[in-house]
Parts: sequence; structure tokens; C-alpha cells
Amino acid sequence: MAREVIRVRDEFYIRSSSPRIDVRTRVLKQGDTFAVFDRFGDIETFGTGEPGLYYQDTRFLSRLTLRLGKDRPLLLSSTVREDNAVLAVDATNPDVCRNGETVIGRGTIHFFRSKILWEKTCQERLRIHNYGRAAVEFSFAIELDADFADIFELRGTKRERRGSRIKTEVNSDRLVLAYEGLDERLRRARIVFDPRPTRLTESLATFQIRLEAGEECTYRWVIACEVNSDSQIEIKPCYEATVHEAAGALERVQAREPKIFTGNEQFNDWLNRSLADFHMMQTETQYGPYPYAGVPWFSAVFGRDGIIAALQLLWFDPLIARGVLAYLAANQADAERPEQDAQPGKVLHEFREDEMATLGETPFRRYYGSIDSTPLFVMLAGAYYKRTGDRAFAESIWPNIERALEWIDRYGDSDADGFVEYSRKSKHGLVHQGWKDSHDAIFHSDGTAAEGAIALCEVQGYVYAAKLAASELAKILGDTTRSHELSKQAETLAQRFEKSFWCDDLSTYAIALDGNKQPCRVRTSNAGHCLFAGIATEEHAQRVATTLTDETSFSGWGIRTVATSEARYNPMSYHNGSVWPHDNALIAAGFAQYGLKTSAATVLAGLLDASLFFDLHRLPELFCGFPRRPGESPTLYPVACAPQSWASGAVFLLVEACLGLSVSAPEHRLIFSQPVLPAFLPQVTIRDLKVNEARVDLLLTRHAEGDVGVNVLRRDGALDVVVLK
Repeated sequence: MAREVIRVRDEFYIRSSSPRIDVRTRVLKQGDTFAVFDRFGDIETFGTGEPGLYYQDTRFLSRLTLRLGKDRPLLLSSTVREDNAVLAVDATNPDVCRNGETVIGRGTIHFFRSKILWEKTCQERLRIHNYGRAAVEFSFAIELDADFADIFELRGTKRERRGSRIKTEVNSDRLVLAYEGLDERLRRARIVFDPRPTRLTESLATFQIRLEAGEECTYRWVIACEVNSDSQIEIKPCYEATVHEAAGALERVQAREPKIFTGNEQFNDWLNRSLADFHMMQTETQYGPYPYAGVPWFSAVFGRDGIIAALQLLWFDPLIARGVLAYLAANQADAERPEQDAQPGKVLHEFREDEMATLGETPFRRYYGSIDSTPLFVMLAGAYYKRTGDRAFAESIWPNIERALEWIDRYGDSDADGFVEYSRKSKHGLVHQGWKDSHDAIFHSDGTAAEGAIALCEVQGYVYAAKLAASELAKILGDTTRSHELSKQAETLAQRFEKSFWCDDLSTYAIALDGNKQPCRVRTSNAGHCLFAGIATEEHAQRVATTLTDETSFSGWGIRTVATSEARYNPMSYHNGSVWPHDNALIAAGFAQYGLKTSAATVLAGLLDASLFFDLHRLPELFCGFPRRPGESPTLYPVACAPQSWASGAVFLLVEACLGLSVSAPEHRLIFSQPVLPAFLPQVTIRDLKVNEARVDLLLTRHAEGDVGVNVLRRDGALDVVVLK
């Protein structure tokens, strides 16, 4: 029998050749450094191969394991602290036998490991306590290695050649593992122990220990990630001081944010974990905070992801939006560079600093292959001004907005048909350049792939919303002629869009037009983004909502990317049947925009239920789209990022959608339009919400008949709180 050979055409597909031994990995991130540990707090490469300590998308440590003789300790528990700063692991000893006799019974010795990432270092403290009634004497060891693998190697991309490992430096209390890349950068993992090991080799630190009954001792080690352009990091094992410094940094971020409490503890757990994840994913850049996309595969600046995450959190913390806008404005393309899919005015898709990107082995050093980042940038700029009234900042990025609008009209609509479409210019770039960017994501009803320049339905919606946002900004900045012109362009686009994309027999919008301007008549979640952007008519918005919440689209946990009725539906695929939290949140916000609050609340309920089954209440990047089965959990997707910024931000946009919450800072108004709370959320308290110089505390209560009352508990400063029924 002939064997079917399946060829994956996506050059940057994330390969998974074997299952994870335990999906419950533990993740830490700070700045450009992140780490993926197993539940023991160890780094051992298994399964999908992502465990490690990473800096700038290079794995600086591929092995870090604690051994008691030849054995691992017995795991008691492990968790990441609620604020995501510290990994804590409790373990004990197995039975220790010598000459056939048990000399230390299991459960005698307690091992407490805690880890934190800070300023390009991973710091660990190991506390050992003897709970036995007699003295114990034993040894433990730390096994170490560094492969300096590039993130794209770990994702499955093959390299013809690599750089060279440098001979490991061994001193009495430290190791230096080093690698010279083909990019001529020297990468070093410097490891310092306190106290110094009894014996230290290139790959093993051994400690001999004796503890009297009830005695405790502490060991510390620090791993610093250095690149030759960095100054050498001065590392001193001072774990407690680092934890204190990290806590102070987090408190400064929290000081600018409101506080949310609800009458549902399970919802609070999801909300708190999501906020902690969002804090962890934020990276301070020279332009302000930027939410990196996701760990492990996308811990970098992504334009689309950063913009959507900023929109999700805009009502909660507008400083994120300012950081994203400033970063993307500074990195806007200024010339045509086909190898980067760059054109003047286009907004960044992705920025990487790993070896392969630097060498051009991947195009992602500074890559612009995103069709939607540019209109989303303009949308965010308009939304940021409305939320903050920050006219000076709006004026400072207005030239960037104009260049983005010029790109939309000139390069985005290269055939002048009135729609923005994409086709890659870089032979190694992304084939599909919307948010569904896997190689098989855009197709016709018979399952055949869409060819040619692709015009996505949601992108037309984003362009429509971008032109309306720019029209408002132009009016505010005094250019009424430009404002009218942009408003007229948006109106014309909406009319063309309805004629070309609406599929009356499917009660939805086609996912795309192909290169021959033929609609891809497929029921997908993309149509929901058209509601989020506001381009849909009232009648069609209601029909789309009905389509997206029927059993072919709604799994019970969330809205699928592709309905079960479609040719390429596969609940285990990346984009053709899975459930993405951020996608659902945008759709729910679209429902709410058209007054379809019950549908929005249905989405909120599904994702809340899903969150209860995920480790740490953390919604991953995506999960499988199988139908919800009674008494069972959602099905995991094998290589999903967790945490992922826009998955973490989903709950904030869902709350905004259900409450009909909006802010108009120039008018000093906080608005609740037809607020709805589902039955599982009897109350929501929001404290210290800032609008301009005003601060307000609010209590929202669901009444028996379903109405929501909005009570102002405190108001400092000029602010009107308006409830629209």
C-alpha cells in the first residue's frame, strides 16, 4: 500500500515531533529574558523541546537539573506566585539506601526552590531543611549545559551550519558557558554559586552537605545572559534583594491601574491571572511599555499583537497604547525592501534579535509582512486620543498616521479596486499576512486554497475604522478638509464592502476575495471582526451574530475560527477550527457595538468556563475546537503559547463589551451603554479608574430583572458618569 506523504508548506511551521511529557510547564519572563521550566523547576529538553533559559530568542541554558545522587527529588508541589514574579517548588528526598539499608527515609528532608528573572539574570535560592530526628549527610548536584539554540531551530527550521561553542571556563565558584555565533556575537551564560560547590566541572556542580536534626541551610546561584555588545553583568547572589526590587517595579505599574473585584471568585481568579500575565509580558522599551506576544515562540515585538493587546487594555491602562504607538511609529517602514515585505508607511509585523534573524536566515529581523498592522495602528491612535485627550502625542504621531494612510491607498490597494490586499514580496516571508497566517488558512468552500492577492474581510473593516479614526483626529488637529475626505472614503468603502463580501445564503461575510476577486464563501470567525470595526450594516451584524453563535461555530467554550460545516474544518488545526480567546473577545466587542449584549455575554461565559480547566486559570493562545462534552475539559493545542498577551487581554475587552464601557476624555465622560452582567457576575467593583485628572470608584450591580445599576462610590475631579439604557 502506498504511503501518503504530507508536506507542510509553511516554512515557519512550529514542529512537534513528540508529545510533551507534562504540559504543565512553569514560565517566567522579565524584559527580553524568559524561561520555561518543568514542574520540578528543572530545565530538561523533552517533547516539544522548549524548556530553557532564553535571552533575545537564544537559549542560554538548555539543562539545569537538581539531582540527589542519581535521583530527582520527589515533587510535592510547584506554582508560579500569583504576581508571576517567582517560581516556587517544594520537594523532598526519596528513600536513600546504602548497602541495602535505608539510611534516610523519604520525606525527611525538605527542598524549597525559588527562582526569579531580573535584568538578564535568573536567580535561584535553594533552602534545605532536615526534619528528621538525626543528623543527615548527603550530596546533591546541579547538572548544567547550554546549546545556544536559536528559537527558530527549536521551532523546526534547519540550519546548514552553526557557530562554535567556546571552551567552558571553570573557576572555584563559577562557570562561563559561551558560544560564538555566525553573526560574530559572543553569547555567554555566566553562572555564579554561593557558597562555592565542593566540586565543579564544565557540566556539574556538586555539593556535600551535613545537617543536624532541625537544621537548615541555603544555597544560591545566578545565571547571567550576556552578549558581547553588553557590558559584563556584575552578578552577586542576592536573591532577597532582587525579589524586593522586582516587587517595587510591579507596584509602580499597579499604581497607575484601577482595581477590579467581582462577586464571582472563579472570575476573579481568571481576571487576576490574566492581569499578572499581562504584567509579565510587558517589556519596557525606550518608547514605553510594549506587550510581547507570547512565550515561548513569540516573545518579541509583534505589531498586530501589540496593537490588539493595547486596545483590549485601553480603558484599563492607556499607557500601554502610548508605548505601542510610539514604538511602531519609530519603526515604520521608510523604503521598499522586498526581502522584508516593507513599503513606505507600512507598520511593523515583527522584530527579532536572534542569530538567524540577524544573518537573514529568516526575514524576521525587521519584518513588515502584515496586512492589518497598518490600519490597526491608525485605529489605536484614534482610540488612544479618545481615551486620554493627549493632543500633544496625537500631533507628534500625525505624520506617521498620514504615512500609514498613504500606504493603505497606494501599496495596500495596489490594483486600485478599493480593497486592501496582500501578496508577499519576500520569497521567505509569510504566505498569508492577516492574523490567520498559517499556509492553509484562506480557502474556498470546496477547500481549495485561495490564490493571488488576498483581500481579507476584517482588513477592509480595519481600514474603514482607521479612516473614521483619522477623520476625527484630523478634525481635532484643525484640518477639516482632510477630515471630510477621510470620512467620505470610509463611507464609500463600506458600500463596496457590502456588495462584494456579503454572502446572503450563508448569513455571513466571505472570509476574503481571491486574486480573481472571487469570494471565499466560508463561515469563519473573521466576519465577527467586521462587527468590531463597525463596517457591517445593522441587519447583517445581527445575522452574523446568529451564525457565529450557532452550534457549528460556537463550541460551548468559544467561537471557532472555522465552522464545523466547512471543508477544511479541523478542531486540532491552528486556524481552521480552533478557539482563540483574543478572537472571541474582539467578536464579543463587535456584538456589543451593535447592541447584541446577550451574544457577548455568551462568549464571556464560555471562556470563563474554559479558564477553570487550564493550569493557573491561564487561557492559552488557543485551544482545540471540539464540541463541549459534559463533565470534560477543553482540549489543549500542543504548541500553544502560554502566556500570550492578547489571550490575557481578552477578559478586559469582554468586561468592557458587556458593560458598554467607553471613555471620552476630551469631554470628561465615562459612559456605560446598555450595561449587562451575566447571572454569574452579580456585582463588579471598579476602584480608582482614572480619566484625565479625575478618579472614580464604581459599583455595578445586577438586579433580579436583569438591569444593571451603576453607583458612583467616590469621584475626585471633573467627570460625568453617564448610563445609557
